[in-house]
Amino acid sequence: MDEMKKISRRSVIQLGLAGTVLSMTGVTKSWGQSLLMPTPAEVEGPFYPVVDQVDKDADMTRVAGRAGMAKGEAIIIEGAITDISGKPVADAVIDIWQANAAGRYNHPRDPNPALHDPDFQGWAVIRSDAKGHYQFITVKPGAYPATKAWIRPPHIHFKISGHGFQTLITQMYFPHEPLNKADLLLRSKSVKQQSAMIASTEGKHENLTVYAYNIVLTPVAR
Repeated sequence: MDEMKKISRRSVIQLGLAGTVLSMTGVTKSWGQSLLMPTPAEVEGPFYPVVDQVDKDADMTRVAGRAGMAKGEAIIIEGAITDISGKPVADAVIDIWQANAAGRYNHPRDPNPALHDPDFQGWAVIRSDAKGHYQFITVKPGAYPATKAWIRPPHIHFKISGHGFQTLITQMYFPHEPLNKADLLLRSKSVKQQSAMIASTEGKHENLTVYAYNIVLTPVAR
């Protein structure tokens, strides 16, 4: 990839696609009407990062100080963080971690024999903007064996914290993945909950597939 393409990819994050997901997914249409279902919670899983790293920015396809680019299909994830009434949650902390394109986490206890990718950041901590919007670039994670009989589908872990809201730990799944139907975690949810946890495809931007994933937080009980 030449330097112009590097700059172009970075511009997706710097300039943003703010507002596109809000209009495409209809989140704003629910404002002032019925309450939204909170995004279903999910287990944190065993591979939350345990080794701190300097680079936790919104471009997980590159690691600061390295010239290489992560292996796999680069994609954009973006969405809106709202409360149950549809109002945006500004400045929410969004903690994101996932397996690389081969299905391996950057975690010392991951038993997956798949190759580690030193050019994949694997972990990001970002914030929603004033309109509750967030976005990041990553690679589509690979499936991996949780047990001998259970292959986990591609998914991304989220931990979201906002002032006045319960911290949410959840997992985002990808649409049209055959392994979704057999996943023990996803199929334990209702059809409505599953739908809320599966991202939607929203076209392409600079040849990268854009996935939309909106998140609804529950206010702290008073």
